[in-house]
Amino acid sequence: MPKEMTAGELAERSLITKYRKTIWNRFIGGCKDYELIKPGDRIAVCISGGKDSMVLAKCMQHLQKYSDFPFEVEYLVMDPGYSPPNRELIERNARTLELPIRIFESPIFGVVDESEGGSPCYLCARMRRGFLYAKAQELGCNKIALGHHFSDVIETTVMGLFYGGQLQAMPPKLRSKNFPGMELIRPLYCVHEDAIIAWKNYNHLQFLQCACRFTEEREAAGD
Repeated sequence: MPKEMTAGELAERSLITKYRKTIWNRFIGGCKDYELIKPGDRIAVCISGGKDSMVLAKCMQHLQKYSDFPFEVEYLVMDPGYSPPNRELIERNARTLELPIRIFESPIFGVVDESEGGSPCYLCARMRRGFLYAKAQELGCNKIALGHHFSDVIETTVMGLFYGGQLQAMPPKLRSKNFPGMELIRPLYCVHEDAIIAWKNYNHLQFLQCACRFTEEREAAGD
């Protein structure tokens, strides 16, 4: 009698069967076309707890198993001050998907909460990137992988033209100016968001929508 597959195994298998054309092939195509992963790389896959970073983690996990060349992966989760239920959801999903995550904490939400003026979202995003680069470098990684997909690329371009009157690019890879030897890559660059949503629903998975403390506070206040 064949062994019953776990939820993590089923989710991984669906990437190369039902969603082979819409997710897996586009993921592989992006990695090859833009030369995002090379032999000997040690990559920190940054997991926020949302659908995009989780599907990226599963793609990277499967690729590592069957790659033609060796590379290493760290599944990195930064807790910037999540509420206990949000952190538990991330940990539970990691167990379900059989992802060996490494969690570290940062004071970002607290710092942003005490800041005055400016955009809290902009400050939070910049601080997140800095903490992720620093932790990845500490772990011996030479790259960080983010879950930005094709829809994010288009949205960034359109928003830049609409609000700034300039062409703002979201490249598939980017060398860090502040962390020598580090590079940011976006392996889901060619994957459309609707395919990720379909994969999530097919596997009956629930991920964080928005773990921002400030969004939660506004919703609680009825704004």
